Amino acid sequence: MKKKSSDPLEELFSKETNIKADIVPMIDEGDEEVLLNANGIGNEMPVLPIMEQVLFPGVIIPIALQREKSRRMMADVSRSGGEIAVFTQCNDADDPTTKDLFSTGVVARVMKVFTVHHDTTVAVLQGVVRCIGLHLTQEEPYMVARIELKPESTDGMQTAAFGRKEKLLRKSVGELMDSLHRGSDMGSLIASIGSKQIFVNFVATHLDIDTGQKQLLLECDSIVNRVDRMIEFVDALKSVDELRKEIDDKTRQVLENQQREIYLRNQLNIIQQELGGPNSGNTWFDSEIETLRQRGELMDWPKAAKEQFEHELAHLTKIQPMSSDYNVQVSYLEALLELPWNHNVDENYDIAKAQHILDRDHYGIDKVKKRIVEYIAILGRQRERGLQSKAQVLCLVGPPGTGKTSICRSIAAALGRPYRRVALGGLHDEAEIRGHRRTYVGAMPGRILQEIRKAGASNPVFVLDEIDKVQSRSYNGDPASALLEVLDPEQNCHFYDNFVGVDYDLSRVFFIATANSVADIQPALLDRMEVIDFNGYVQEEKLEIAKRHLLPRLMKENVVDRRSNRFPDPILKLVIDEYTREGGVRQLDKQLSKLVRHRAVANSRGDKLPASLTEAEVREVLGLPIHNSERARHEAREGIVTGLAWTPVGGEILFIEASLSKGKGTLSMTGNLGDVMKESATLAFEYIKSNHTTLGIDQAAIDESNVHIHVPEGATPKDGPSAGVTMFTAMVSAFTHRRVRPDVAMTGEITLRGNVTPVGGIKEKILAAKRAGITTLVLCDDNRRDIDDIEPRYLDGLQFHYVTDMSQVLPLALIQN
Repeated sequence: MKKKSSDPLEELFSKETNIKADIVPMIDEGDEEVLLNANGIGNEMPVLPIMEQVLFPGVIIPIALQREKSRRMMADVSRSGGEIAVFTQCNDADDPTTKDLFSTGVVARVMKVFTVHHDTTVAVLQGVVRCIGLHLTQEEPYMVARIELKPESTDGMQTAAFGRKEKLLRKSVGELMDSLHRGSDMGSLIASIGSKQIFVNFVATHLDIDTGQKQLLLECDSIVNRVDRMIEFVDALKSVDELRKEIDDKTRQVLENQQREIYLRNQLNIIQQELGGPNSGNTWFDSEIETLRQRGELMDWPKAAKEQFEHELAHLTKIQPMSSDYNVQVSYLEALLELPWNHNVDENYDIAKAQHILDRDHYGIDKVKKRIVEYIAILGRQRERGLQSKAQVLCLVGPPGTGKTSICRSIAAALGRPYRRVALGGLHDEAEIRGHRRTYVGAMPGRILQEIRKAGASNPVFVLDEIDKVQSRSYNGDPASALLEVLDPEQNCHFYDNFVGVDYDLSRVFFIATANSVADIQPALLDRMEVIDFNGYVQEEKLEIAKRHLLPRLMKENVVDRRSNRFPDPILKLVIDEYTREGGVRQLDKQLSKLVRHRAVANSRGDKLPASLTEAEVREVLGLPIHNSERARHEAREGIVTGLAWTPVGGEILFIEASLSKGKGTLSMTGNLGDVMKESATLAFEYIKSNHTTLGIDQAAIDESNVHIHVPEGATPKDGPSAGVTMFTAMVSAFTHRRVRPDVAMTGEITLRGNVTPVGGIKEKILAAKRAGITTLVLCDDNRRDIDDIEPRYLDGLQFHYVTDMSQVLPLALIQN
């Protein structure tokens, strides 16, 4: 919106803008024939572009001419006494052409041309009739165009309905003028106009609406339609004026209250000075500023932070305490004072104590414990030699419930550092990491510095939980990218928070991230962290965890006596095998909690129960077994092969079924399979067709049979390349009618040439095989290195066969007829 000038003369002679007439002759209906007489008007005439005003037929307005072309044209026209075509510009072009003008304009008579101060030429024009259709016939020294007259229709103006609308328009305009304190002069002018048509056009000219809206009024083909549109505009202006008055009243009231409070406080200050009170000579907020200054002197600041604090404190003394900025400034200074800039807690470098704490709180996960002990040992040696080391960034990756978050508390206890945790799941706002700028209402530091402030030290153990659940590239920025600076040891010594505005050193923080899968972590972010795998637990480990940690905690929480409520190992194994299917122990904890609560209720009632939990009691409380389907088959059958799969909650076994039916050699697949599994099945089928002779399969059997591949539990989506070798074995079994050994499971990706290639998740798949009772596993030869990295106790009772070609699988899995 263009700002209006405060000087009436300057506004009057603004660039190509009309001068709002203060004097308009009285006009009655008899003057219409003179003012709107279009007889004798030719179809070719000069064109005058104007800005920010629209001329209507019958209205007289002055125009300030600042363009040389306009002054040259007006000089020629005034000598000839002819007419001109006036068109409003649709943009701010300095040298407009026809494309810069609205298509509808008005033919005007030049009534007078004169010069005022500053050599400004003014032309008084009177609109006659509308015109359209610009077609230039001359461009220099000014535009001349052929036009087509388009008089506005006066049909319907004699009806009673139009008379009521006219009276309503006169009344509304009068009320609006009174509200704007322009009522006396403008009301007289409106009342002096007796012609209905000229009255409408006069009001349209002087309405306080933008140029585009006035042009819409000019383009109305009839006066009746124009009045309808004007009534809408006037009502809108009245609503805006009412809102403006309401805001002005509220603003005035607030200012009056502030002035009153300032006046009273100044009076109180003068009285205190006269009485010689404790605050004599100081304003009421001097003590608060002095308190902040004293706290700042006691702080161990970095140089940049100290300079920032002193600068902002000096700025606070210049802010009126009644201002809203005062509280914002105080909050900022408080945030600077509460951050532990150079304060670090003493750390524990006792390796034996750290190992004891880790073993006490968690069973298994030896690789994680070993890495933490290494970190503590190296950190202690560096401090002994006075070396400055940067804190490492670890990323614990594994299924839910494996103890990733809880091990971090033990790490903090082993190191003797404060423990802080931030849940990143679903985080989508970059400001949650970097903070908000102080210009925003309610601005605060990001969650990183907020937790550092709560820790009270610059070297806590800081857990970034569920880092793989961070949403990236949202409309509020990219929080995953903001974490790059936080987790980079080369950059986080100069971490910049938008609210604090001073670099903060995060290099002493021990960051630990947790995730369920590295696949969802941004590659650049993953590259900055050392990944430690949290593999799922075997049955023996879950049993020990239940006995050492879960049951003691649950019995304590539910006030159950451990001596009279025992959970034997066979019962715990039953719960683990038949009521849980996971890599961690979270579901096991829930099932045991049900059993403990059942015992607590029974003890409260005084029921006589056996001291040891029985299988019948487990069935009564937990119901029928939930996961019987994960057991190995007990008999050999054609076309059913046991495969191995990886899931975010651990490994599982799955059964691949193949059957033949009479048909034309087509392949169909069911079981909610993804594209990769479908491609594996297609590859296996094509390899069988290409090598049927070697495999002992009749070509006619392939050509005359339809092959159907199915993976049970069709409601569960399944995808990945691991089932390629399994599908191949199932189809060969179906074609050759050879049964598949029930104690064999396999995994591996295949190629069109028959090669078996490696896959991931080997440890989780092995654990799933052991839970299901599988004894023989067929793997790709390149996965041998994964087996070598697994602890021997996970491999007890398992026999491994390594293959490089699909044909090598068949003797291991199929039984000779």
